[in-house]
Amino acid sequence: MTPEATTSRTSDRIIDLEGRRKLATAPGGPRRRGEYGARERIDLLLDAGSFTETGLFVRARPTGDDAARPYGDGVVTGHGTVDGRPVCVFAQDSTVFGGSMGEAFGEKTIALMDLALKTGCPVIGLNDGGGARIQEGVASLALYAELVRRNVRASGVIPQISVVLGPCAGGAAYSPAITDFTVMVDGTSQMFVTGPDVIEAVTGERTTAEDLGGARTSNTVNGNAHFLAADEAAALGTVRDLLSYLPANNLERPPRYAPAPPAGTCLDTVVPDRLGQAYDMRDILRAVVDGGELLETQELFAPNIICALALVDGHSVGVVANQPLHAAGVLDIDASEKAARFVRFCDAFGIPLLTFADVPGYLSGVRQEQAGIIRRGAKLLYAYAEATVPKVTVVVRKAYGGGYAVMGSKHLGADINLAWPTARIAVMGAEGAVGVLHRRELAAADDPEALRARLLATYESTYGTPYLAAERGYVDAVIAPRDTRSHVCRALRALRGKRAPMPERRHGNIPL
Repeated sequence: MTPEATTSRTSDRIIDLEGRRKLATAPGGPRRRGEYGARERIDLLLDAGSFTETGLFVRARPTGDDAARPYGDGVVTGHGTVDGRPVCVFAQDSTVFGGSMGEAFGEKTIALMDLALKTGCPVIGLNDGGGARIQEGVASLALYAELVRRNVRASGVIPQISVVLGPCAGGAAYSPAITDFTVMVDGTSQMFVTGPDVIEAVTGERTTAEDLGGARTSNTVNGNAHFLAADEAAALGTVRDLLSYLPANNLERPPRYAPAPPAGTCLDTVVPDRLGQAYDMRDILRAVVDGGELLETQELFAPNIICALALVDGHSVGVVANQPLHAAGVLDIDASEKAARFVRFCDAFGIPLLTFADVPGYLSGVRQEQAGIIRRGAKLLYAYAEATVPKVTVVVRKAYGGGYAVMGSKHLGADINLAWPTARIAVMGAEGAVGVLHRRELAAADDPEALRARLLATYESTYGTPYLAAERGYVDAVIAPRDTRSHVCRALRALRGKRAPMPERRHGNIPL
């Protein structure tokens, strides 16, 4: 009996149902790319046997007398669980119309987004499609706009995660850009507004899809992606890891785990005695967080700042830390925007912020100024000042000028500020300060180098310490490095009931 057959007997109707279901779940053609099909990807992501499909019998809209109208219309939608926690998921099927979005495709995806919002669970999109379906015209474009509107409505309410497993071009690229995190597969994923062929035709520039918007370009050059995976299974594993740190929605708390001891060496010996010598900030972070485990976001982009999810005392925290191994941990445009986005995500979902500062300040220079370091660097100031979650800061070494202010200072609303005895909190470093304050004395001195050495020593002993800040209450305690984890744990415990009412307003105006 064919799926189109009709009958009045219940048994025949059940057979008819099974035939339709088999037809609806069959691939639309040979797999064009990727390691797995749409349903296989969903099975890899979700707990075994937990997936419930929605819209299985939705069919493509008619576009002509002889046009095919496959079930599903090129997208698989439904809900299931990850580690026992509910999620909604959609997966574009590249074997049906190349995974392009038609009207039915878009309506299914939007219905799933609405379900996720109503039930308060994360939504995960597995992207592998050809963009708008040309033969359906403006209806396809309208649905892209509707999808973006749902992304915006869900922003800060439920976690949204995009996984790019093939091409994601044109209007399709803007939805992942609005979601909270984007995962791409090295050598497979592509994300750009305009493809290489069109660019060459319009501008004469020759490029490749990989150079234009491949996974490595998106993770290292433009920062459009947050995670780079070696293959599809690793990408989906990253999503599962990411979800383990996140609440289901903005009204719930992240899951709690049994505390685990940190990893790493004694912190008393991590920071070098010589100020200009670099060290790896990750050595400090691993000695503070549970199990020494960090899930870094945008690890390959703006490496002078670290943004990571971790556990402290069994609770999720968002870690923001300068990385002295790269450009001395300076704040430039990319680092500021990377950290600002991460801080705002953590604040939206009630994840406390743990900041480690070793920063010489904002990066100066003609290129940075002309590219908008004032406006774009202010995003990080705005994000910290706006955040109402518990905020704990540890000043490890340098905290100069605007860098001191922006990296979780008390003046931007941090709740508990700690400093190591190695901290140097000042307007600028000793060399610069002595050069400015004592320029005339040095010019007139018989032995300017000897005078400079004495002035530097005086400045360091007076201003190159955390104690002036501690005297004014800008630092709550100066602690031994080896005691950092215990102080951080106590601080976060004390702040778990924090309430921070804000003025009534529609929203602020972050300097975009």
